[in-house]
Amino acid sequence: MTVAQIRRASDVRVIGLISLAHGSSHFFHLVLPPMFPWLKNEFALSYAELGLLMSIFFVVSCIVQAASGFLVDRIGARPVLFAGVALLSLAGLTYSQSTGYSMLILGAVIAGLGNGVFHPVDYTLINHKISPPNLPYAYSMHGLTGYLGWAAAPAFMVGIAQLSDWRMAFLSAAALEALILLILWLNKSQLIDDVKERHAQSHADEQAINPGGAPASAFAFLKLPAVWLCWIFFFFSMASTSSLQSFAPSALFKVYQIPIDVGSYFITLLALGSAGGVLFGGYLAAKLKAPERIVSSCLSVTVVMCLLLATGMVSAEIIPFIFFALGFGYGVVAPSRDLLVKLATPKGVSGRVYGIVYSGIDLGAAVGPFIFGFFMDAGLPKALFIGIAIFQIMIIPTVFKVSSNTVSKAV
Repeated sequence: MTVAQIRRASDVRVIGLISLAHGSSHFFHLVLPPMFPWLKNEFALSYAELGLLMSIFFVVSCIVQAASGFLVDRIGARPVLFAGVALLSLAGLTYSQSTGYSMLILGAVIAGLGNGVFHPVDYTLINHKISPPNLPYAYSMHGLTGYLGWAAAPAFMVGIAQLSDWRMAFLSAAALEALILLILWLNKSQLIDDVKERHAQSHADEQAINPGGAPASAFAFLKLPAVWLCWIFFFFSMASTSSLQSFAPSALFKVYQIPIDVGSYFITLLALGSAGGVLFGGYLAAKLKAPERIVSSCLSVTVVMCLLLATGMVSAEIIPFIFFALGFGYGVVAPSRDLLVKLATPKGVSGRVYGIVYSGIDLGAAVGPFIFGFFMDAGLPKALFIGIAIFQIMIIPTVFKVSSNTVSKAV
């Protein structure tokens, strides 16, 4: 084999392992929402209380994500990854044994602790172990498995709950996560992260730009406008996505009289559309090299679709296609979005930057369901689709500002 072929084979293996882990984290984003109807009846919970569980999960994940980026830069990505997967398995076990709302909260906290490590870990490994020509495709595959995790969770959880009960569904999710941890452990040699090499490269880059200068502060990257613009982008993006995932089945039942179990499978269609979109989006990102135009165009289309759903006049037969198309639009955006963040990231501090930027995902996911839970309790299901459209409209200006504020120099 040539050197290029060996490098390509290594890239494929690393991308596969990282993507498997990423898919498992997205799977755990949606093990709880499909079980809302069962938990609501079992423990007499309101929609606001159910939404608060997701808020707790993502608030904890937000805090951990921001902190774990520094941990990844200090001890390396691999041990942090293993800890995250193990915590998700423990969360599934905790959910399955819940005897009341307090145990559900505990499970959400544990799941948040596990979920918070993945983006700093994944993107650090991708950016330092994948050859530059393959980066757009690595981002695409990484995003694809995330959406497949979202797609699998509702069908997996609802299917097992209908065959057995909700406790067995959560227990099965815990077992699945434990199996993924075993696979990662058996292939741990592929996930070695040379922290010393990354630090040496970072120091060399600093000295090339500022010879003889004092080392940059560990928090100097926080001064970059592009970092915070990316954070805003992720905040509103995930606020809209998580709200749709959490309450779309209930909203569709109230607006269109679509049974809740059928509406849960529409969330699977949303994720499958995203999976197809992210593959196409990876191709577009590599060929067009115009991420801001790709993102703004796709979001404009998804805004229109959400507003159509809010009218209450869409034919029920068309709604599955709308959810698939919404997901496709979200998916096309993802690789271009990740390239924008990559361009905004100074060398040597990728763990920290990705930890801060992607914490916007978790905080958005915490705020969205919490807000819309109150609208659902108030009997205003159409407000879900209107609010999601507004959140997406707020994203579009940040894309062009990120592009114009992106820097290539090191901190």
